[in-house]
Amino acid sequence: MPLSRRARKYAASTGAVFLAVTTLWAVLRVDGSTAAPQAPPTFAATVAGLSERGGYFDTDNLISNERSYLQVVSDLKRRSVRGGAYIGVGPDQNFSYISEVRPAVAFIIDVRRDNLLLHLLFKVLFELSETRIEYLAYLTGRPLPPALNGWKQAPIDRLVGYFDKTAASTDAVAARRQRIEDALRRTGVPLSPEDLQTIAAFHRRFIEDGLSLRFNSTGRPPQLYYPTYRDLLLETDAAGNQANFLAAEESFQFVKSLQSRDRIVPVVGDISGPSALQAVGRAIAARGERLSAFYVSNVEFYLFGQGAYPRFVTNLRGIPRSKGAVLIRSVFGRYSSFGRPGDASQSQLHALDDLIDGYDDGRYRSYGELVRR
Repeated sequence: MPLSRRARKYAASTGAVFLAVTTLWAVLRVDGSTAAPQAPPTFAATVAGLSERGGYFDTDNLISNERSYLQVVSDLKRRSVRGGAYIGVGPDQNFSYISEVRPAVAFIIDVRRDNLLLHLLFKVLFELSETRIEYLAYLTGRPLPPALNGWKQAPIDRLVGYFDKTAASTDAVAARRQRIEDALRRTGVPLSPEDLQTIAAFHRRFIEDGLSLRFNSTGRPPQLYYPTYRDLLLETDAAGNQANFLAAEESFQFVKSLQSRDRIVPVVGDISGPSALQAVGRAIAARGERLSAFYVSNVEFYLFGQGAYPRFVTNLRGIPRSKGAVLIRSVFGRYSSFGRPGDASQSQLHALDDLIDGYDDGRYRSYGELVRR
């Protein structure tokens, strides 16, 4: 869905990032003594301090259109990509990567301010839900099943079966509406009435379509090859293991723990832009962390088309990263021919050291060279 007028005008500071975002818990004085610890920045201040001017993209992006998104999970395990800091773009496929990588902090950066609003909805649903079946019930407007404890270790197929046969409940939606709005206010992020309407519209799509929700582009009908939310929940990694963050209670609880500590931070920004990704890099450094995984979807395709890829590499170069740090990308169209049969996309891992070195020495000067390496 197109960005609202207010969203297009939205601009957080593009100059100096809020000092609080990159303040260490204790500041070393010139004489070697240590200053009193300073209070960490609030969630809202961090979001505002890291964000830059929002942009436009012609999709609502409520869910992914990348059926192949979990195919890299086996390779993430093999390479022991773990801990540190995570950066990603887009909606909730990030939570599945986060549940595998187990970072200390995660930043979800997207050019669309609507993505920030969507992630605020996800954040408050995590807060209000004790278990993954409660999360799905809140998200889809369905009533809870009886005997909740019996669902904690249920396979994801059983959860999908329950929500597929259970209709949305007007009473359940009405009873939860105020709790959701109150939780949104508790985030501290300034939200106008228009913002709240946008979040409510996003939520209505999940409620009306349920697990049959598909990715949507403005002015174009959903394509048959787009996966449904059901497909994404049931998807497997290359080894055949169900790896969505809602496939296991323990994975959901890890993501919930990060959300409860404000360690999944949505940021408005272009990854090739003037300040947001650079500010995220400084925030990672201030925490003493190093980047372990960066999920970019297929954004690189657009950056090459816009001549903006050099700026992305420059921004990427400034982020402290671990030796084994990787970029996770999704490849579509004629570039995805090496993917899994039947998929419209292919997911890849690319060592960040090789990506940056290869760009610098001229090996990756086109999108084709990058994804067909």
